[in-house]
Amino acid sequence: MKHYKSGFSLRSLHFSLRFVVPLAIALVLLAFAVVPLVDKLTLRWAVRDMDIRSSLIANTLHDPLAELLQHENKVKINSLLFRTIQDERLLALGFCDSNGKLIYRTSTFPESLGCSSVVSQDKASSSLRRLPQGAVHVAVHPMGNNGSLILIHDMSFVERRSADTRKYVIVFFALLGIVISVITVFVAHLSWRGWMDGVRAMLRGEGILRPFSQPAVASELQPLVGDLRSLLRTLDAERRFADDATITWSPDSLRKLLHQQLAGERIIVVSNREPYIHSKKDGEIQVHRPASGLVTAVEPVMRACSGTWVAHGGGSADRETVDSHDRVRVPPNSQEYNLRRIWLTKEEEEGYYYGFANEGLWPLCHIAHVRPIFRTSDWREYVRINQRFADAVVKESDSENPVVLVQDYHFALLPEMIRRALPKATIITFWHIPWPNPESFGICPWREELLKGMLGSTILGFHTPYHCKNFLETVDRYLETRIEHESSTISRRGQLTMVESYPISIQWPPPWQGTLPPVEQTRYEMLAALGLPAGHLLGIGVDRMDYTKGILERFTAVERMLELHPELVGHFTLIQIAAPSRSALEEYQSFEARVHALAERINRRFSREGCQAIILKAEHHEPEEVNRYYRSAQVCMVTSLHDGMNLVAKEFVAARDDEQGVLVLSQFTGAAHELHESLIVNPYHVEQTAEALHQALTMPEYEQQERMRSMRAMVRDFNVYRWAGRMLLDAARIRQRERLAVRIGDNS
Repeated sequence: MKHYKSGFSLRSLHFSLRFVVPLAIALVLLAFAVVPLVDKLTLRWAVRDMDIRSSLIANTLHDPLAELLQHENKVKINSLLFRTIQDERLLALGFCDSNGKLIYRTSTFPESLGCSSVVSQDKASSSLRRLPQGAVHVAVHPMGNNGSLILIHDMSFVERRSADTRKYVIVFFALLGIVISVITVFVAHLSWRGWMDGVRAMLRGEGILRPFSQPAVASELQPLVGDLRSLLRTLDAERRFADDATITWSPDSLRKLLHQQLAGERIIVVSNREPYIHSKKDGEIQVHRPASGLVTAVEPVMRACSGTWVAHGGGSADRETVDSHDRVRVPPNSQEYNLRRIWLTKEEEEGYYYGFANEGLWPLCHIAHVRPIFRTSDWREYVRINQRFADAVVKESDSENPVVLVQDYHFALLPEMIRRALPKATIITFWHIPWPNPESFGICPWREELLKGMLGSTILGFHTPYHCKNFLETVDRYLETRIEHESSTISRRGQLTMVESYPISIQWPPPWQGTLPPVEQTRYEMLAALGLPAGHLLGIGVDRMDYTKGILERFTAVERMLELHPELVGHFTLIQIAAPSRSALEEYQSFEARVHALAERINRRFSREGCQAIILKAEHHEPEEVNRYYRSAQVCMVTSLHDGMNLVAKEFVAARDDEQGVLVLSQFTGAAHELHESLIVNPYHVEQTAEALHQALTMPEYEQQERMRSMRAMVRDFNVYRWAGRMLLDAARIRQRERLAVRIGDNS
């Protein structure tokens, strides 16, 4: 116990010294700066005082002295001068005639001073002189044609006053330092004690399971406490799942979590885009996965957890492959979960998908300078289709409290609809695109309805804390709710919704890892297939044909890079994979035409000997084929103008098991908050992006390896299973809290 107390005292002393020592140093430096200033001010005031005294004495002596000088009465003149210097500060008086000769003076007049040295012109003047007996103030008062009166004051009192002032200043700063140190240390210790009490309370679990409890610490520390509480919630949940804090997130760990924390619940996923599309080609049914970041992220989770995926069936052979309940087992080879398809008419798809979702919500949430369009007819279809999906979820549920994962902006109304039908359901909604600020979201005519629909969720997830903050502020602006920023929760009509950031990721390791040839061989085969010479430099861009992805800005940066570095003309090619998207919309048709036109113009300028500057592949590519491009390229360019996460960046990193290659990444993606070793650019700044591309193409291998190794470790540790696991752990905690509340209510 004594050892603990002595250790605490020592830590307390160190804590105090952190405040006192810098304060003492600052006060000492300030004192050294102030003392010379005080000396100058003291001297200035003293000189001004002497000037005033000299002028007063000279004016007093002027008339009697002038009369005596006229009568040349030396005895009375000397007597007058002697009586005058009885003033304790007036050292001596003298009189110089018009020829500059000292004809009258007191016995105290310094020998070293003469008329020629003090009388320079026929007007009043003063000066400070340093004599053997000390500093003196010399003032000259003209007396017309008779001469000049010289007044000499002793200034030694100024030095004594300055010495006293320095002592007072030093004593003042010393006392000030002591008082400030005592107050600072006292307040710091009180704040530290309050903060530590709050942390201990959180470590004991207080306030974590009760989000509306009274804060345990001072209000000025609430932002820090909120961040700490969020971190503690994550650590606490992960520690409850495993004995050690280092969990290897994998399909097995995710399945184990479901059985331990959610009693083996099967998950229902709802999205507009289906994970597998059946289409007819040449009379045969083919299966492929769509170009979708959502599918890339969620599909591995479904394969690990099993359950049912509810989605819109839009493939030309989708109806032929389902059973009588509109279900089909997928993936085709392993059949690990059910795909339940919802059918839409062309008019419904036009209104719900192309209209409200992609002409309204998509540009509303993306700052890409495209005006959102809202039509009442589109809104009606959006409401109707959301209700149709809600009915399908109820039918697919085999219990009254299923775990439902609602995906993206197509289903903002769905959570509340499911909640009405299944009040005990655990609904996790993940918003895959950015959430705008309240002013931007206020453009939507049905903003309140959308927010109310989303608040039917148990958990509402976004990619970044910034998007969460925007959503909380939007709800605060437009709805009557109770928002607890500290616990990031919203309460509306007895329904509690937790708003959290869950940065989405990809499967690790990729399913095709180990099945492809080495990078060098892949690159050699790729260059041969493209008709490019060995050693040719490749860049890769993989996107949907969408105006938010910055494809035009990327092409312009390539053009500028080739202008600035002509030695790379004919030696570098950007391969742009741009899967067609929403081609029925006029805005997308116009954008695709601009992309093709810009690529053709740049190729006309910079193509050399059959080597094009840009190879545009505006067609769908299977994931395995895209992976070959990732492995072949020296650089991957992600230049989104506004994006949620953008999994292309993480896919490129995961593909590079050779730890080579460079990622050029837009600062407006969620991935930029995680992949710090990428070359982060502002895609609107063409020259900056062009220079980053050149830097990537000329980066030494050792630097590429250092950057890529760090990014691969991040993607490996924070994979898609961890993303899903965190949401499911939070869901399990909330379900446990709700069961506990019901049990307490029954007992009471």
